[in-house]
Amino acid sequence: MSSDKVVETVIVGNYVEMETEGKPKTIKTKLSQFFWHGGSAYDAWFSCASNQVAQVLLTLPYSFSQLGMLSGILFQLFYGLMGSWTAYLISILYVEYRTRKEREKVDFRNHVIQWFEVLDGLLGKHWRNVGLAFNCTFLLFGSVIQLIACASNIYYINDNLDKRTWTYIFGACCATTVFIPSFHNYRIWSFLGLLMTTYTAWYLTIASLVHGQIEGVKHSGPTKLVLYFTGATNILYTFGGHAVTVEIMHAMWKPQKFKAIYLLATLYVLTLTLPSAVAVYWAFGDMLLNHSNAFALLPKSPFRDMAFITFGFACTPLYFVWEKAIGMHECKSLCKRAAARLPVVIPIWFLAIVFPFFGPINSTVGSLLVSFTVYIIPALAHIFTFKSAAARENAMEQPSKYFGGWVGAYTINVFVVGWVLVVGFGFGGWASMTNFIHQIDTFGLFTKCYQCPPPTLQSPPQLLNGTVAAAPPPLHHPNLHTHSP
Repeated sequence: MSSDKVVETVIVGNYVEMETEGKPKTIKTKLSQFFWHGGSAYDAWFSCASNQVAQVLLTLPYSFSQLGMLSGILFQLFYGLMGSWTAYLISILYVEYRTRKEREKVDFRNHVIQWFEVLDGLLGKHWRNVGLAFNCTFLLFGSVIQLIACASNIYYINDNLDKRTWTYIFGACCATTVFIPSFHNYRIWSFLGLLMTTYTAWYLTIASLVHGQIEGVKHSGPTKLVLYFTGATNILYTFGGHAVTVEIMHAMWKPQKFKAIYLLATLYVLTLTLPSAVAVYWAFGDMLLNHSNAFALLPKSPFRDMAFITFGFACTPLYFVWEKAIGMHECKSLCKRAAARLPVVIPIWFLAIVFPFFGPINSTVGSLLVSFTVYIIPALAHIFTFKSAAARENAMEQPSKYFGGWVGAYTINVFVVGWVLVVGFGFGGWASMTNFIHQIDTFGLFTKCYQCPPPTLQSPPQLLNGTVAAAPPPLHHPNLHTHSP
């Protein structure tokens, strides 16, 4: 049995190398492989790190103003570890599923395995349906959040256009992602994404420290339970970016190497999120409660204008689901697949215009969707997949002794399910929905420029007599904002 496992593991690990075997390598091929074909552990690390935080980085200071400094730091560390654990579970289940299928001589060379298919193969159609519903809805709103963030960020670079107009423009830009076949082809995009995320994080940190604390700064958080749990679920969302774990693993030449990659990506991301959130909250304090995008409080400068985060990761798995639904997934024509993908962009575009509440929408998605998609369902799936003694004995991946073996793994899984169900979905769902509904009541749907300064203050805050002149708190001045489409 052990020898069979070794042979099957090697088969899982070499599917891309088999595709290219025997083909002559020209200079064009080598350049294409360097920029376009990324299946190494390093590529996976870049994809995980750049996809994990992205635009949410700009809302973490807002979460700190809701949670307070200590709780903000502790929740980042806690959810970072919890997210790494469930990503580890997903990687185990992927390898288990793929190995079982390849025993049946299934060929995945022209097929991208996705999370709902793993659930289907290991646990049946009911698990598949639940996983598909949560995963697709989360990825849809994840793409919406990325689009809203892009529009919000570019507004602070060029405020001649309102945020809704920028959403129209970036919605069209989003459509270009239909030409990226899979995560195997995200090499240069992942590198640029992580480079810009790193630059943005350290810009926020240094700019806030150079700016210093505003006069009379207050750090009163936490003040209300609804704000506390809203902030906590935004951090839950931040470290729940592994809804694309299976797709990233499938793009690797050796998927078994993924086990520690997400943890290493999380550790790197923490070096970005902690300093930036702490520094911005230290400088501006409670002002962040009414400015969910940290850019809104920093003075305009060329350094701020360079801080832009790329977009596109969450769309790709949705494209795969849609391709499979209409029978185009195994089509070898990139142009035909790109044309078939275009309808997926429309609901993303539309929802970003309807709900432009960057910050509050993150917490809502975190509590209602991320809690199940990347925390509860993977933990339960691991428990039920290996509930029998035979399944545990024949498992391709045995839990590490550092986790306490199977008993330790089951204990951690039960804790994850209980904690996220009560704190993330329960209290977090109540708080985030309360806040989200308040945003709708205050600004209205299709609001033209969410949390923008009034016409007399179209530029970011400037120093006046030693104090910061910012837009009046939007929650108390709804008449300053456009409600009509």
